[in-house]
Amino acid sequence: MVAVAYFATLRHGRPMPMSASKSPRLAVRALILHRNRLLLVNAWGNGVSDLWTAPGGGVERGSSLPENLAREVHEETGLEIAVGAPCLVNEFHDPTGSFHQVDIYFRASILRGSLNDNWRDPEGVVTERRFFARGELGTIRLKPDSLMTVAWDESVIYDPLEPIIK
Repeated sequence: MVAVAYFATLRHGRPMPMSASKSPRLAVRALILHRNRLLLVNAWGNGVSDLWTAPGGGVERGSSLPENLAREVHEETGLEIAVGAPCLVNEFHDPTGSFHQVDIYFRASILRGSLNDNWRDPEGVVTERRFFARGELGTIRLKPDSLMTVAWDESVIYDPLEPIIK
């Protein structure tokens, strides 16, 4: 219930000042289960880290959250998706710095496309993308911590202030 109320505030609340140093960054991410496997991408480009996360990225003004998500997933994976309901709100921050990001995760499904090793993210951040079986997730580093719980569950979760890691 908390996550639904929080999501409603983000959509229908008053505009907040957009100072990079004072306001959290807003991002959207997709939970895509295909053949009971979860799509993940590398979280840091150029081999900086072995951390995995769901595809997605920063929200651009003037586009809806689902439009932003469809754009980000296509840029990172080459897939065209249908965006479903929100299922997770996760905040993460740098406890020693000023970075604070709010990620809104949506359930999504593939409309067209397949993963291709030749696909290139125009931003150059995502260099790896693949589907993981549920049992494989215990053998990799992934964020947020609640990702595996919500991916195969129909619950809606609010996961506050998780420290950022590389």
